[in-house]
Order: sequence, then C-alpha cells, then structure tokens
Amino acid sequence: MPLDIDLRKVPVVLLYNLDPSWTSREKEEVTLLSSQLGHAVSQFGHPTTLVPVSDSDLEATLRPFNPSSHVVFNWCENLPATPNSESLVAHTLESLGFIFTGAGASALTLAQDKQAMKKILGKSGIPTPAWRLFDRTEAENGWRQFPAIVKAANEHCSEGLSRDSVVMNRKELNARIACVLETYGPPALVEDFIDGREIHVSLWGNGTIEMLPPVEMDFSQFKDVHDRLCTYESKFVPGSAHYEGIHTLIPAPLDAEDLHTLNQVCQAAYVAIGCRDYGRIDVRIRDGIFHVLDVNPNTDISPDASMACAAELAGYSYGETGSRIVRLAASRHPAWGRGSGDIGSGLPTREGD
Repeated sequence: MPLDIDLRKVPVVLLYNLDPSWTSREKEEVTLLSSQLGHAVSQFGHPTTLVPVSDSDLEATLRPFNPSSHVVFNWCENLPATPNSESLVAHTLESLGFIFTGAGASALTLAQDKQAMKKILGKSGIPTPAWRLFDRTEAENGWRQFPAIVKAANEHCSEGLSRDSVVMNRKELNARIACVLETYGPPALVEDFIDGREIHVSLWGNGTIEMLPPVEMDFSQFKDVHDRLCTYESKFVPGSAHYEGIHTLIPAPLDAEDLHTLNQVCQAAYVAIGCRDYGRIDVRIRDGIFHVLDVNPNTDISPDASMACAAELAGYSYGETGSRIVRLAASRHPAWGRGSGDIGSGLPTREGD
C-alpha cells in the first residue's frame, strides 16, 4: 500500500552532467543553472542533493542513494565523452531501479531518431513536414519542394542548423546534404521548410495532460527566408544575429479555435512519442495546418527557457514548476505512488497547495 506522504517532501537527487572536457565558463554556467533549480525545488519543500555526473560510471555516482527513498530529477543530457547518450542515462536509471523525472529510455531513443519519430507522427495522423532521408548526395534526387531544410538526422538541440540549412534549389540541396553527411555522418534529413509562424508548446502531466501558454518565436526582424528558423546560434551563442534577433511572444497571439487545435495536435504528439511528466512540442503553422517539427521529451527547464516562462505565466513559481515535475514522477514510486502517475489523480494540484 502506498504510504501517506506529502509528495512535496519527497527527497530528490538532482542529476546533471558536468563534462571534464568543458571550458571553465561552461562548467560554471551548468553548475549555476543546476544550483538554481536545486535551490528552487528545495525551497518548495523537497530535500535536494545535487549530483554532477563527471565520468561515465553513472552506477558508481548513484551508489550512495537508495532507489527506495529517492526520486531522481534527471537533468543529465549526456555522459562524459559519450555523445548522444541521453537515453543511456535513462536506461541506467531504469536498470538501477530509480524512479526519475521525464521520459524513459525508449522515448528518449526515439526522440533522437528523427526518421522513427516522423514515421510515428505520420502513422498517428499528426501533421509533420514532408521529408526524406539521404545517405549520399545524388545529382538527381527527386526532391521537388523548395524551400527545403537539411538537418542531421540524429542530432538534437539544433546541432548543425544555420541559415545555410535552408536551401532554395537542387544545387544548394545537394551541397548542403554533402556538408551534413561529411560533418555528422549519414543520414541527412531533408524536409519541406514551413515558412510560417513557429510555436513552442510546453505540456505536462500523464493521463491528464495540460498545455501551458504557448510561446511564439518572432522572426519579424528577418526578411530573408534563410534566417527564419531557430538555429544552434539562436540558443547558445549570445551576440549572434539569431540570438539577438529572434524574440519570444508569450503567450503566442492565437484565437480560441487555434489554441484548441494546437492543444489537440500537441497532446497527440506528446502521447505518440511517449513523453512523460513534461515535454515541449515545436510546431509551425502554414495554411491553417499545425505541423509538428520536433518533440522534446526532456526539454530545457532553465529559468529563462520557454517551459519555465510558460509555467510562470500560468501562475507557477520556478520552485512550483520543479516540484510539480518531481511529484509527477513520485506518483510512479512504489512507496508513494497513487497509481496513474497523474497529479490530477489524487495528487495535490496547485489550486490545492
């Protein structure tokens, strides 16, 4: 039988990566952001221990903690010197018996495989841009839709995306495919470039899923189609044209009908990909159709990231946001769980705080 425990007091292990190969500035920034989250969660009532992952032996790192008495806040994106290992972190947590926040290993694996994700979205009837994979450059490749965008099929966080990723004809397409294949390896993903409004939609919950206020990426300062996208620089390079020029509108100016449609599409994508506890869906609108560009199961929840901003607009402090995610995970714990993993099913909501 589950114990009668206040889920706001569940002990938390905040797991984050701290790669020894990073610069001192990068380490300081990650440590600061992790400390901010840990402090906010602890201030809201959870005893919280910050645990940096600085080597590949995650099992040894977690040895001091008992899975029966802790929930892991999984904020670890990679193991050191192990690229694209986000799903491996989750797999290790699962094998050790920890209950942890966010998506499981299978959903994180899927999210990094753009081909598999696109196929699932398509089979689920969820609109997504037309696409094709290329393992090599082909002089006559059959692609006819321009503008198009070329991505590395197995990268995330906009890795490899720049204004040069948008191509206007077959010559540019082949050149960009060759560049992606040489830099990141096969395959390259080519998509119809939806030159329309881009909305980032944060959701949370299991069973009962709630959409937080959508955030629009405002590209109005850019007149050239090549610049109307969220590049790697727009997220990680302060001072760059995209970092400075793309503004966010929150909430996104959408009427009630569009909000309803957006909610339906994003919830369907959230469920289809296997998101758990929280996630973000990136959508572009063209001719009234909401196209899902990407599904981000363990999206960034730094204080200035879109999910934290959306939650704040919805009335949640940063500590409340972190605590809600912890409680969603804790509801799956055999000692404290209430069955469905849904705060709406017996767990206190914000209105009951």
